[in-house]
Amino acid sequence: MNATDRTPADLLRSALAADPAQPLVTFYDDATGERVELSVATFANWVAKTANLLQGDLAAAPGDRLALLLPAHWQTAVWLLACSSVGVVAEVGGDPAGADLVVSGPDTLEEARACGGERVALALRPLGGRFPQPPAGFADYAVEVPGQGDRFAPYAPVDPDEPALRVGGTELTGAQLVERARADAASLGLGSGARLLSGLEYDTWEGLSSGLFAPLAVGGSVVLCRNLGQLSEEGLTKRIENERVTNTAVLQAP
Repeated sequence: MNATDRTPADLLRSALAADPAQPLVTFYDDATGERVELSVATFANWVAKTANLLQGDLAAAPGDRLALLLPAHWQTAVWLLACSSVGVVAEVGGDPAGADLVVSGPDTLEEARACGGERVALALRPLGGRFPQPPAGFADYAVEVPGQGDRFAPYAPVDPDEPALRVGGTELTGAQLVERARADAASLGLGSGARLLSGLEYDTWEGLSSGLFAPLAVGGSVVLCRNLGQLSEEGLTKRIENERVTNTAVLQAP
């Protein structure tokens, strides 16, 4: 990867330049049986569309704070990189009442209503499906994002030394995030082409790093598993083999 990358969005651009066809995020939900695989190019396209929605329709600007109320999910990963692309601070599990805008899953809609700014809801259905009935007071992400542009250019350059992420009481700039992700990748033994299986939630830095940022920082990919505790030990062994996993993060007990 490019040593000059200083934001997560920079890391994604480098991954796209290096090998757009390589898998980046392979997502499993063991409660529903869902499996989705996104190449770098497909993931980057989702990020571009989401960043255009964020900057355009939602009028978000660098320094704005977005309460991200989503579980470990491939669409959450997209939102994290879209925020980085615009310069918006992603506050994972943040307080909607103190945020400029909120992005919520189906289980946190009531909590999200405390936000006085723009509100976006994700159904988190297979294949990015929409809500059967859009929740009142929210834009349905699955309705709004498909028509967005496939290329993104920020209105203002993103400063890598400004806050980019807040999780578990820790706030990181873009540059600090990239530095931490690279250090985590080294400690996990990740290199280019590595496939890291993670069953961690996205509510801690460790979960975010293992489930997205560390593999991205070194040209690897992640097998992101939600509800991994519902998978048998035999099923986990088979998945590791089938997905050609090279490394594992701390896993939830099966």
